Amino acid sequence: MPRFVSLSIPVRSLRLRLLAGTLIWIVATIAVAGWGLAGLFQQHVAEQFRANLEFHLQQLTAGLAIDVEGNPGLATALSDPRLNRPYSGLYWQVDRLAGADEPALPGVLRSRSLWDSVLTVPDDRLASGEIHEHRVTGPEGSPLGLIERVVYPAERPEQPYRLIAAADTRLIEEPVSRFNGMLAWSLGMLGLGLIAAAIVQVLIGLRPLGALRRALMTVRDGDSGRIEGRFPTEVQPLVDDFNAVLKQNERIVEHARTQAGNLAHAVRTPLTILANAAERRDPNLPQLAAEQVATARRQVDYHLARSRATAAASVPGRRCEARPVVESLVRVMARLHRDKGVGAAVTGTGGALFRGDRQDLQEMLGNVLDNAWKWAAGRVEIRLESDGDRLAVVIDDDGPGLAPEKRQAVLARGVRADEEVPGTGLGLGIVSDLARLYGGSVALDESPLGGLRVRLLLPG
Repeated sequence: MPRFVSLSIPVRSLRLRLLAGTLIWIVATIAVAGWGLAGLFQQHVAEQFRANLEFHLQQLTAGLAIDVEGNPGLATALSDPRLNRPYSGLYWQVDRLAGADEPALPGVLRSRSLWDSVLTVPDDRLASGEIHEHRVTGPEGSPLGLIERVVYPAERPEQPYRLIAAADTRLIEEPVSRFNGMLAWSLGMLGLGLIAAAIVQVLIGLRPLGALRRALMTVRDGDSGRIEGRFPTEVQPLVDDFNAVLKQNERIVEHARTQAGNLAHAVRTPLTILANAAERRDPNLPQLAAEQVATARRQVDYHLARSRATAAASVPGRRCEARPVVESLVRVMARLHRDKGVGAAVTGTGGALFRGDRQDLQEMLGNVLDNAWKWAAGRVEIRLESDGDRLAVVIDDDGPGLAPEKRQAVLARGVRADEEVPGTGLGLGIVSDLARLYGGSVALDESPLGGLRVRLLLPG
């Protein structure tokens, strides 16, 4: 089967789009205006043509007289001098129609301009005073427009006469042709002027985009950290948003550098301890290696979690439903701490959303719930609250609780409430750090169950 290739090429240039739209509109507007003006002028000339013929027909009607012998004549001559010049293009004629005792005779009276010609008119019936209009061929084959009327003279009412006034239709065509030529020239010059104005307007109007492009090149080349300059009000919001993106990227890069330095510093200490132990051939090297590897792994996990949360917080559009995450973690905690027999209840809003990464929400809630299960005597309650903009997760346990002076300290990384309970000391500290990265917070308080209440506030 034959294959057809589309020839339509999308115009990617904003300048070409504006110019093309403007030019099409100018040409269409001028064409419609020219057509309308030409039609109006032609109608005006045609009305004037008919009005002149009616004027001459009225003069002819008023001047027609019948003498005592019954012969028609003109009491007064018509005023237009062209009627006396042969083949001038303006004519009149009187035809005698068939009467009671007279045969029909065309051209019994006619203007001198007809010379020896007689106008032939279609045979039609007219009531007294009624006017008909026709197109006929006149002297020397010229096209004529004529009007006719039938009158019954008072002197001989039984004998009707047809009165004719005619003129060359070139009296219409020539003025219309001259006017159309002048109109086309005038509208053409107007169109060229409008096109030139449109081109200048587009070039001047789009000049700020060229300045914006040059400013972007300075940012790309590293000569500037932001777009400098003043731009039109339509472009300035785009510049401000782009500068905000540049600033955000700068913060992300700086944060990544800081995180990399912190991670290197945190891992360097365990590596130094292992290197020194290896050089001394310490007999406790296996146990020491396990401890330091665990320490390094905790540091790596902590910094990776912070980096992931920082990246996720800066990406718009990420969200997840909070309740399924909480219910999944409750099931995991029930299996991990099966020997404690802790009962749990999840209440609150079912469709509450967290505006962030699901894995980060699991990281924060997992640490808080793990801490609650470790300290609970037999009961943990989780309540979800959401007002659309904020998501609050409240975790209560019935454990021994925490003294007010220790609550702020345990939110710091590496601080543990009780060294006898297994743990790394990173739980609540990393929760606090991740919550702050998302613009949230962690608050500790006394629980109605008697233990500790953790209130985690996050973007909803």
